[in-house]
Amino acid sequence: MTNEQIRYGIIGTGMMGIEHILNILALDDTSVVAIADTDEGSRADGLAAAGPDCAVYTDYTDLLADNNVDAVVVVTPNFTHIDVMRDVIASGKHVLCEKPLCTTTPDCKELVTISEGYDGVIWVGLEYRYMPAVQALIDEVEDGFVGDVKMVSIREHRFPFLIKVGDWNRFTRNTGGTLVEKTCHYFDLMNLIIGERPVQVFASGNQAVNHLDEVYDGETSDILDNAYVIVDYPGGRRAMLDLCMFAEATKDQEELSVVGDKGKLDARIPTSELHLGTRSGEGLPDIGIVETRSITNEEIRHEGLHHGASFLEHVDFAEAVRAHRAAGGGDAGAAAVAELGTHVTLEDGLWSVAIGEAAHRSIDENRPVTLAEILS
Repeated sequence: MTNEQIRYGIIGTGMMGIEHILNILALDDTSVVAIADTDEGSRADGLAAAGPDCAVYTDYTDLLADNNVDAVVVVTPNFTHIDVMRDVIASGKHVLCEKPLCTTTPDCKELVTISEGYDGVIWVGLEYRYMPAVQALIDEVEDGFVGDVKMVSIREHRFPFLIKVGDWNRFTRNTGGTLVEKTCHYFDLMNLIIGERPVQVFASGNQAVNHLDEVYDGETSDILDNAYVIVDYPGGRRAMLDLCMFAEATKDQEELSVVGDKGKLDARIPTSELHLGTRSGEGLPDIGIVETRSITNEEIRHEGLHHGASFLEHVDFAEAVRAHRAAGGGDAGAAAVAELGTHVTLEDGLWSVAIGEAAHRSIDENRPVTLAEILS
């Protein structure tokens, strides 16, 4: 093995596990040498994707004990993340954990605590940061195009939740709830763009259309399928999420808008357009200038399920692993990873879950909920 080669183990080979395998195999100097899953069908799918020389385990702890594995990707059901990540951290391997980090804020806080001083790369799979149109929008925000950011708005109008092995995603207790499972991505983007941690959440939502007649072992699905969420930040900045999961008959599944005192940016997915609006400051009839750009990224080798975002995420994760390795690990390795400036940390994962948990509490109790309540 060369210093560049990274050998991966995949824990969980359902739909997203296969997605990670295909992205890893599209990179340079990477291989998938082991997979683990409790489901026979998922193991067969994982082996078919990874190739016949891949080791196959039913127990992920056997994968963690495999010395051929340098880095692992955790793609198990949400409610298992806390137990799997405890064992991964004990193993000392580099790890990318799919979102949400955990289903509850206390579990996320535990992982932050037990990973302090960890001699390895720990990454949270909040890959929406890497969608090309979103990356272009973030770059423009950082370059000052909109001026001082005042408002962020994200709309996702999409299809219902997909079927998972064992139907685990039909129950809030397993997922953390729709506003943790699905929209932690968007809360992470709000934090990243605004550059602060929020103070309060107010939300309204319910289960209006999807899964109403689905019963599993005598229990009816309880997954929310629509919500509005307002997130308040220090100094008067605010963000809003508009989620509908029975609105697949739409052109752009996601729209992300950022408004500042100088202008406005809109990123649209999957058309991958960026609209740049500069205020005139004069009002009608001179309302300003709007430019439209088509955003592409020629470095993407595998489009996959997220328009190439997962591939770009894996590029950065692999770069971080190699930087940590080249620096000799320890404090020097951590500093080398930090210098890259792309690391999606456990704290990022914690805050994305905490906002979702606050939104669910706000809906349940019909009141604004502070982040201090959730994090205490």
